[in-house]
This record gives sequence, C-alpha cells and structure tokens, in this order.
Amino acid sequence: MTTLKYTEDHEWLRLEGNGEVSIGITDHAQNALGDIVFVQLPDVGASFAAGDEAAVIESVKAAGDLKMPLSGTVVAVNEALADTPATVNEDPLGDGWFIRIKLDDSAALDGLLDEAAYNALID
Repeated sequence: MTTLKYTEDHEWLRLEGNGEVSIGITDHAQNALGDIVFVQLPDVGASFAAGDEAAVIESVKAAGDLKMPLSGTVVAVNEALADTPATVNEDPLGDGWFIRIKLDDSAALDGLLDEAAYNALID
C-alpha cells in the first residue's frame, strides 16, 4: 500500500523512491475547483523552494496554484495534462499527478500530514 502525505493547501505527495516524490492535488481540491480546463506545468530541471508557485491550475470556477510543498528540483512533469487537464478531476490521486521532484531533504516529508490528519482537516 502506498503511503501518501498531504498539505494544508490540499496537495498530496507520494514517495516514488530514490528521493523522488510525485505531487498532485487532492480529491477535495479538485471538487472545490470544479472542471479543470487548463494546467501549466514547470520545466523539468526547475528548482523550487517550499511555498513557491510550481504550477497554474484553471477551472471553470477559479484559477489557482500548485504550491511547492517541499523544496526540490523537477525531474518529470505529467505532459498528458496539457491535452487532457480533466484527468485531474477524473483521477486526482493517480493519473492526475502534476510533477515529480527530487527532494532537497527527504526528511521534510515527516512534517506533512498523514491521511488521518488530512481527513480531520477537511471534515
């Protein structure tokens, strides 16, 4: 079973191995945004500090940002979202991932919310 970590900004992180983490938005976030119509992702190789804007998300209701939950360097982006941004609505915890980063400090994951704490936050 894969362990996900969460942020108070409604992002999820999944450790993929080798210090790499996939990042996306939660089901709660995609429900709040509504139908996602556009996603702008960063370039592979871009480095971000925690809290930096890493991606732009536009929906029929609003525009928002994917904020970098932890510092790291982008090693992959989900290029399929350019053509099918609705994948985020359909499978936010799977095929709707946004970016994969190489963490600057993998121990920083310990400071994020586990599933129980995230569920308490949104209830």
